[in-house]
Amino acid sequence: MRWDGWGPLGQAGCDLLAQTLIACGHEEFTGRVRVSGSPGGTLHLRHGLVVAVESPGSPGPEALLLRSGRVTDEQWAELVREAGGSAWPVAGLIAHRYAGAVQLRVVCLQAMQDATFAVVAGVVTGCERAPEGEPAAPSPVGETPALLLQDAARRLLAVAELPYRVGPDRERPAPGTRAVPAVRLTALRRELLLHADGRRTARDLAFRTGRAVYAVTVEVARMLAEGLLECDEKPVPARLPGVRPGVRIAPRLRALPPAPARPELEARHEEAQAPAEPTDLPRRRPGASGINEALNPQRSKAS
Repeated sequence: MRWDGWGPLGQAGCDLLAQTLIACGHEEFTGRVRVSGSPGGTLHLRHGLVVAVESPGSPGPEALLLRSGRVTDEQWAELVREAGGSAWPVAGLIAHRYAGAVQLRVVCLQAMQDATFAVVAGVVTGCERAPEGEPAAPSPVGETPALLLQDAARRLLAVAELPYRVGPDRERPAPGTRAVPAVRLTALRRELLLHADGRRTARDLAFRTGRAVYAVTVEVARMLAEGLLECDEKPVPARLPGVRPGVRIAPRLRALPPAPARPELEARHEEAQAPAEPTDLPRRRPGASGINEALNPQRSKAS
């Protein structure tokens, strides 16, 4: 059993995607970058900044927002009707005080990062530019391609270093034989045990629970290692092309020509990121990302 990571092209697939996106940033490209493969996806750029990433491999911002509990399915359906069928009724969400502008930006950023992870964790066979299209939920504040790719690389490395390596669209876990009282399980673990049936992958479970595919992949890996979940086949240790120890996307990005200075975009980015209201959507649980285990395995074992 093999997880391609950056796809059958290995390092070439990684470099192709990175080179294309960084070039788009340098050229202040406005349009789409369509990534072919499995699951593949589309990155929307405006003036060289990524404002949305859509992929069939991860839940979108709508699912993440509904999961937060700030708006019910019925309220969401009514907002969509009020907005004339808009897939992302920002004005209505703010007007009805279901969420603030800053909170919606947080959700959009989380969805972008998760979709990018889903794209690069699958099979990347190519990418091409396309004319501008209107994404369902564009972020008012774009992200630089370099930062987005570095975040995806960090997440891939964290998943690769977990005790039980799991691919978002590979293992199909079922409840294990180890019994643990429900009161000792987190809400996410209870949901995963409820929906894991031996047919659903981590990606399927992410859509089923309305959670980020990265968070679900990490939790599934931990639960498999602890015996709470089990698979018919044990994973065969295999190095992920492009995510081997000591290799990062960041060094390759630094080798590219520096992007031209764009003070007007930097000022707009900083201004938009300045918190104008409290953000209580959803809080990060320490250790949820799995990065601590990846970067400090000895310390994790000691604790």
